[in-house]
Amino acid sequence: MSNNNMICDLETGVCGVSGEEEMGLIDFNQPKKSIEVYYVTDPICSHCWAIEPILRRFKEQYGHYFNFHPVMGGLLEKWHDGPIDPANGIYKPADVAPHWREVGEHSRMPIDGSLMIDNPVQSSFPPSRVYKVIQKNYNDALAYEFLRRAREELFAFNQNISDLSVLIEIVNKLGLDGEAIVSEAEQPAGQPLLNEDFALARSLGARGFPTIIMINEDNKGVKMVGGHPFEYYVDGLKQVLNKEELQPNPQPSLSSLLEKEKLLFSKEIEVMYNLEKTEINAFVEKELPPGSYQKKEILGESYFTK
Repeated sequence: MSNNNMICDLETGVCGVSGEEEMGLIDFNQPKKSIEVYYVTDPICSHCWAIEPILRRFKEQYGHYFNFHPVMGGLLEKWHDGPIDPANGIYKPADVAPHWREVGEHSRMPIDGSLMIDNPVQSSFPPSRVYKVIQKNYNDALAYEFLRRAREELFAFNQNISDLSVLIEIVNKLGLDGEAIVSEAEQPAGQPLLNEDFALARSLGARGFPTIIMINEDNKGVKMVGGHPFEYYVDGLKQVLNKEELQPNPQPSLSSLLEKEKLLFSKEIEVMYNLEKTEINAFVEKELPPGSYQKKEILGESYFTK
């Protein structure tokens, strides 16, 4: 066999790479999570939807270094006569549709947006309150899953997530009691829960969405506003940890990722595994057993479900 790595050294008794230490101390402990990462976001934030692929990979590969805290920021309480977002030319619901479509086309995270003309979202507060109630009654992971499902329904599948019946259905699909949770979110006690997040967002100095703030044990940190490449977030983490190099976890297998996420768009798989769009079909066929998934298409983009 010509593989030099397989040569066995009679003196050291080692088969493998030459120069390997005979005895050495190895630290198998995961690094202490000394960094707090706050993600100031909103259920109807299109740029937050656009960074989902990058944020997922960042959490999967570097989440062992930080505690992750989504914070609801309150993007839209209600429509009124004045400008809502004059910088983007948004004065009324119909103005949102072309802006969302542009974000979707640029990011390749599908956004239909036509409901903002036909049946517009009136407020982002109802889904934000549902998020907070699930977080309070269950856990952060289920609340975050709700946020993901709500965004899928809004952006890709054009459902109005300010409609309580739509919210009930989304929560039911999580295996929870949608009617009870949405009812609790709409009670007077629901808004104070949300106000806590608004206060936290203000204290962090977040004024736009998405904003990611990383804070270390010395209460120093970095603030990143808007969407950025994957490496930008890794560099920010290095900065707050004051480390030259970090040890990423390996990317999860596609089968385990799809099992956990339930639905993945092509762009999300491309980002996670460093693939080109043209490589997706061959990669999925190689990684997933036949009959274990469905491939569908929406707005010119492929997506995969269990």
